[in-house]
Amino acid sequence: MHLLLSNTTNEKLIINMKKILLSILATAAVSCSLMAQTTKLFDGKTTTGWHSYLKTGPGAWKVVDGALQLDPKAADGADLVTDNEYENYELSLEWKIEAGGNSGIIFGVHEDPSFGATYLTGIEMQVLDDKGAEDNKKANHLAGSLYDLKAPSAAAKPAGEWNKIKLRYDHGQITFWMNGIKTVDVKIGSPEWQELLNNSKFKTWKSFATYPKGHIALQDHGAVVCFKNITIKQL
Repeated sequence: MHLLLSNTTNEKLIINMKKILLSILATAAVSCSLMAQTTKLFDGKTTTGWHSYLKTGPGAWKVVDGALQLDPKAADGADLVTDNEYENYELSLEWKIEAGGNSGIIFGVHEDPSFGATYLTGIEMQVLDDKGAEDNKKANHLAGSLYDLKAPSAAAKPAGEWNKIKLRYDHGQITFWMNGIKTVDVKIGSPEWQELLNNSKFKTWKSFATYPKGHIALQDHGAVVCFKNITIKQL
C-alpha cells in the first residue's frame, strides 16, 4: 500500500513538473516572439518619437502625405533623431529625395553636447541623387553606400522616386539592402573594416562607430527629402 501511494505521488510530481516546464517554454516562446515583433518608428501622422538632434521638437521636419519631410528653408534645421536608442536591429523604411539632393540615414548615434553633429559618432547609409548631387564623384558616396567607407553594389532609383531600404545592424555586422538588393555587408572590427576605415576621413575620429547602442537619425543636408514606412525589429 505504501509503495502504491509513493508511485502515485511520483506520477503527480512528474505531471506537475511537465506542466511547469511547458509553461516556462511557452512563456519563453512568447517573449522571443515579442522581441522579434516589428515596431513602427513613425506613425505616418505625427512626429511623435522623434526630435531634432540636441533640441526638443521636430524643428524643420514635418509630416507631408504620410512621410517625414525636411523643409530646408526652415530656420531651425537639424538632423531628426529617434527619442529612443537601439542596439541590434533591422530597420526598414523608404526614402526619396529632390533633384540634386543629399541626405543620409545615420545610426549608432550618441546624443551628447560634446558632439555637435550626429555623424561624429554615427555610421551613415548615404541618401543621394546620384545623377545630380554635387557629392557624387566617389563610388562610396553614392546612394546606398556605407558613406565614405564602402561603395554600394547597386544603384538607387532616380530623384523623386521611392527607394525601399533594409538596414541590419547586428553585433557589429552591418548589412544594407536597397530595393531588394544587398548593397553593403561588413563587420566592424574586421580586417576589411579596418582597411576601409584607414582609407576614409573617419580614420582619426576617435568616437566614430564606437557606440553599439544609439539613436537613429535622418540627416538634414539642405535638400527636400522624405522618409516613410519606418519600422524596426529588435534582433
